[in-house]
Amino acid sequence: MTHEQSRDLYDRALSVMPGGVNSSVRAAIEPYPPFAERGDGGHLIDADGNRYVDWVLGLGPLLYGHDTPDPVQAAVQSRASEGPMYGMPTEVEVEHAEFVARHVPSVEMIRFVNSGTEATVSAVRLARGYTGRNKIVVMQGGYHGAQESTLVEGDADHPRPSTAGIPQSFAQHTLPVPFNDAEAAREVFEEHGDDIAAVLVEPLLANKGIVTPVEGYHETLRDLTEDHGSLLIWDEVITGFRVGGLQCAQGKYGITPDVTTFGKIIGGGYPVGAIGGRSEIIEHFTPSGDVFQAGTFSGHPVTMAAGLESLRYAAENDVYEHVNALGEQLRSGLTDIVADQAPEYTVAGVDSMFKLLFTRDAPDSFDGHCEAGCQQRPDCPRYDTCPKNGADVAAGETDRWRRVFWPKMKEQGVFLSQNQFESQFVSYAHTEEDVETTLEAYKEAL
Repeated sequence: MTHEQSRDLYDRALSVMPGGVNSSVRAAIEPYPPFAERGDGGHLIDADGNRYVDWVLGLGPLLYGHDTPDPVQAAVQSRASEGPMYGMPTEVEVEHAEFVARHVPSVEMIRFVNSGTEATVSAVRLARGYTGRNKIVVMQGGYHGAQESTLVEGDADHPRPSTAGIPQSFAQHTLPVPFNDAEAAREVFEEHGDDIAAVLVEPLLANKGIVTPVEGYHETLRDLTEDHGSLLIWDEVITGFRVGGLQCAQGKYGITPDVTTFGKIIGGGYPVGAIGGRSEIIEHFTPSGDVFQAGTFSGHPVTMAAGLESLRYAAENDVYEHVNALGEQLRSGLTDIVADQAPEYTVAGVDSMFKLLFTRDAPDSFDGHCEAGCQQRPDCPRYDTCPKNGADVAAGETDRWRRVFWPKMKEQGVFLSQNQFESQFVSYAHTEEDVETTLEAYKEAL
């Protein structure tokens, strides 16, 4: 492969954009990122004409790959031809809200916004306004967008900003605890329960290598929040309408949160976010309540049409059966490869998400028979060595992924997420041939 055009574009970008990109993760590739030219089904073509099997899919929104179904295309084109936007409500917003409320167990009412970050920012403000409390419990290694309340590291006793630009006084209202640690959750409620507005948690850590919940963990968080009058907020920006199908991850895991944040797939590949939940809570947003929230582009008609038609198509076709079957094929194939070539590594994922984690520890006795994709089952021979939280993933050979493994996969025409932590996704446009091509590339790269 040649990459001269991408190199030239990156040189130009560096002079007008910080780091040459508009989202930091895109620059995680050294010495420079490939620039995309166009998509084709489950494939991506870069500025130099190189073709890749694309498992990044815009970091998750592209349930259908780069070729959206005809009804979605028609809806987008029709809305776009009627004018960009109005600053007034439209019928398609109502239809989209009705569809989501009809399918997602926890959603009675919803507010559409413009990004996953905006959704979680608004959800945190809503929780504080609804409860009259200040503190938010988050998971170490969880990700909830680029916002002040969650860009916090450390632990509940010593929270601190994870980036410049956030005052330490802000971080004091955020209480980080380890994911999957029920005892740590109980302890933070024992100490701060009267001032905890909400627990903000992903159903599974989706930006830290994919870490699935251990049995009973989410039930513990649900019980603790109910007992202390706090809200349980599930961040389904990534898992929403991907894990668990139309009921989302909350349907798969059988948990009903008070508030859910959405993004990515709910907008059909266009900029979107949303906050849904019980009516008595969501109605605290202005103008019906006292928690201010507004946005010029919220409920944008093109985005609403794309999102609604995307979900309708999934409801009427075998979309989830297809992507989940390919996800299982990928994880199963990777499990066999790892057992033979790198038994210390861990295959993670669920439904149409997958990731190979460069963990360092292998079981004392492991014959390769492992459930494809770590589901945190105690009867699995790898249970004790599977990552249980973000720190477990971060302790792996993350630098090897970036420096050695990712470039080898790219040169074989397979495009993976740019670091060890971002998830990878299957689309409706992918085929069994794409899976086999990818598995052969994994064998060679490993």
